[in-house]
Amino acid sequence: MSVIWLTADLHFCHYKEFIWGPRGFDSVEQMNEAIVSNWNELVKPEDEVFVLGDIMLKDNEKGIELWNRLVGNKHIILGNHDTPVRTELYKQCPNTIVEGYGYMLKYKHQLFFLSHYPSLTENYDREEPLKKRIINLCGHVHTDDKFHDFDKSLIYHVELNAHNNRPVTIDQIYEDIKNKLNEEE
Repeated sequence: MSVIWLTADLHFCHYKEFIWGPRGFDSVEQMNEAIVSNWNELVKPEDEVFVLGDIMLKDNEKGIELWNRLVGNKHIILGNHDTPVRTELYKQCPNTIVEGYGYMLKYKHQLFFLSHYPSLTENYDREEPLKKRIINLCGHVHTDDKFHDFDKSLIYHVELNAHNNRPVTIDQIYEDIKNKLNEEE
């Protein structure tokens, strides 16, 4: 049985220290290799992985090489660094589907809105059961707190910074959110 994984903000080849430093690396090269290693230790070839934007920056050739080393069926939700040129490169990669700037995913009767940017998904429904609400899964802000925007809406961050430089399963995300909501009651 395949597993659904999510992550965001890989930033392959982004040479600025403010990207790789807070993630615990000494260089962008070290970060690039750790992302590939961590991903491939967890994800199986038959798994589905949704990457919520910002795959790479600067070196498109090396970025695509690293991307193609990642196993699984990869779905890209575009982010602010996913330019039209990069988007065309992604479309040529094996096991890769570019889904656009947003994507609705239904999993075990729960709706998830996948986007690069944190998005408000509530409709005055905070008193409704979780299954009747839409959960936004996002990245973009490079936070190490998966609940960074939870006070604004039902928003959960999947970026690498919030998950020890690894993708996270949708089942773990759902458990985290249920636990968080129970803590707030």
